[in-house]
Amino acid sequence: MLFLSLPFVAIFALTHLFIGRLRFLASVPRSRWLSAAGGVAVAYVFLHILPELAEHQAVFAEALQTGVAGADMGIYILALAGLVVFYGLERAAKLSLGRARQDRRSDAVGADIFWLHIASFTLYNVLIGYLLFHREEPGVRSLIFYGVAMALHFVTNDFGLREDHKDRYDRIGRWCLAAAVIVGFGLGATVTIPEVGIGFLFAFLAGGVVLNVLKEELPEERESRFLPFILGTAGYSALMLLV
Repeated sequence: MLFLSLPFVAIFALTHLFIGRLRFLASVPRSRWLSAAGGVAVAYVFLHILPELAEHQAVFAEALQTGVAGADMGIYILALAGLVVFYGLERAAKLSLGRARQDRRSDAVGADIFWLHIASFTLYNVLIGYLLFHREEPGVRSLIFYGVAMALHFVTNDFGLREDHKDRYDRIGRWCLAAAVIVGFGLGATVTIPEVGIGFLFAFLAGGVVLNVLKEELPEERESRFLPFILGTAGYSALMLLV
């Protein structure tokens, strides 16, 4: 499984490094490809991650020494925490960008928020890289679905980060994020945590993915494309259900 995972590690890292070269994505209305990619990531969360977590309720209950209902609640609290954490980061970035534009200093988020953003997404990428090697469901099928969904998620996420941070992202941010995925994968290949820990990491990741997709699709100024988003969601959902 190590060697089968390596191509996805390379794809993840290259996505961060070369997102700026995909100039066809920088359009208003929003590129249909970005909206479709967001739909794929959301479909993966709701039709793969969350059902897999539900199937492992007994394992979580035993590890936490609580009932199934309590374990279930813990999982969704972690998913909610992932959503709230990344909402807070997004809110801080937008406030910083608003102040910069109001003062006519720049059209990018302030340096302090940039470092907070990059540090947080570096940890996020370490988590995604680690889970590439340790997933709730083992096997090639699970690896491919996870790898494709996260690669497309990185495309939408990095496009938004580059819009917010401009030159800082190109000079520093992209390198940090690319390195983080590789570090996370390296940790996954050498460090094993209990099954319950993997479940909790996936729960947190689920909340983060949902928020990071929706923050790119919902703002009015994005002029997002609903049909491509639906097609991405429906198409990937059908693929996961049929394969």
